[in-house]
Amino acid sequence: MRTKYVAGNWKMNLDKAGAVELAKSLVEKLRGLNGKYMIGVPFVYLDAVSQVVKGSNVLLGAQNVAANTNGAHTGEISTAMLKDMGVSAVILGHSERRHEIGESDELVNKKVRRALNDGLEVVLCIGELLSEREAGEAENVCAFQLSAGLAGVSEEQLKKVTIAYEPVWAIGTGKTATPGDAQAIHKFCRNYIAKLYSQKAADEITIQYGGSMNDTNAEELLAQPDIDGGLVGGASLKVDKFAAICKFASK
Repeated sequence: MRTKYVAGNWKMNLDKAGAVELAKSLVEKLRGLNGKYMIGVPFVYLDAVSQVVKGSNVLLGAQNVAANTNGAHTGEISTAMLKDMGVSAVILGHSERRHEIGESDELVNKKVRRALNDGLEVVLCIGELLSEREAGEAENVCAFQLSAGLAGVSEEQLKKVTIAYEPVWAIGTGKTATPGDAQAIHKFCRNYIAKLYSQKAADEITIQYGGSMNDTNAEELLAQPDIDGGLVGGASLKVDKFAAICKFASK
């Protein structure tokens, strides 16, 4: 049975004091729960938050990483730097980086392979635009992003990968895919992983839902057979809302 995995993506929010306080509150609220939990913290607060979550059941995550190793890459952050801060997981391929920053599938894949090769867990984000869903292309988009993002990733390495399905039209908009719609895409993705790798790999891989998951819709979403957790944005900045989602996941 797959362990439910809830990750909070803090995005470009909070100040240092707020980040530390939120992390402290989450450590307290999530103590003793039996799921898997992670917070994706802005680079500049990783060191401070690392001291708070150390030894707890809350993993420290980053929201991005460079595809290169240390060297002449101005403004970039390497896997070695993240690991030095206590980071164990990284969110890659988020739609905001794909569509606002312009990251290509090729670059996302390079980052995925760099992170895995250097010992970090990966949350790989995939998902369609509203125009693509309305054109009936949601499954094709997800299949392409899975194939491209996982190119060169072995089945053994796949054990360190979590897929986050995030319909782009539902991120930060308050709109959410219905539980049935979300389940249908999650099931499709699991079946596609079986084609890329094996049925065993598909059965074992964690697939999160991302797209305005909150404390009011999480229970129904998490009850779906192929939804194994959530990649939570806005609600992850509110300790009570995020803790409620994590408690639903721990049932």
